[in-house]
Amino acid sequence: MLLRHMSVKVKICGITNLADALVVVQAGADALGFVFWQQSPRCISMETAARIVHELPPFIVKVGVFVDAPTDHIYRAIGECQLDLLQFHGEETPDYCVQFGLMSMKAFRIRDQGSLQLLPSYLTDAWLLDTFVPDKIGGTGKPFNWELAVQAREMGRPIFLAGGLTPENVSEAVRQVRPYAVDVSSGVEAVAGKKDHEKVRRFVEEARAVS
Repeated sequence: MLLRHMSVKVKICGITNLADALVVVQAGADALGFVFWQQSPRCISMETAARIVHELPPFIVKVGVFVDAPTDHIYRAIGECQLDLLQFHGEETPDYCVQFGLMSMKAFRIRDQGSLQLLPSYLTDAWLLDTFVPDKIGGTGKPFNWELAVQAREMGRPIFLAGGLTPENVSEAVRQVRPYAVDVSSGVEAVAGKKDHEKVRRFVEEARAVS
């Protein structure tokens, strides 16, 4: 008997309100991301995130996104928002990322071959690959060379592919890279911080359409 091919996981990031969160769940996404970084247009308070989480089904993976945050800030978010996975987007060290007793992934801003050199030193549960854009931490809306993502995948950890994904290009990204998961924020927005619900549904459908 052949094992059924597992379909790609889908994470929708930058959730700021309950209506968007519920659409993400109904669309069949696996994870949603809350950005706890004040300089992001998609920043959410812990209080609002906690209220949203209270309305979510238990199977959805709740991801906290942080940029060089104090450890007590992260522990508080884990407790108040019932996080399942921590995502680090700053200059966090390898040891910093794995100290919280929770699944973690480090985000890397990919510019060229040299960008891959840091990956093996981070023993997080997964690596997230985003596009290098000067002065932008994430939510760049721009893709990078997916051949580099293929090389990263061969280094042996689950890959979350981000950077400029949209309903129009996600199926091709999944075909080319075969990542563990795809991650989208600006590519399914109406405006920064507010999701376009039809784009969310189409994104999940297109990501899953690749067998």
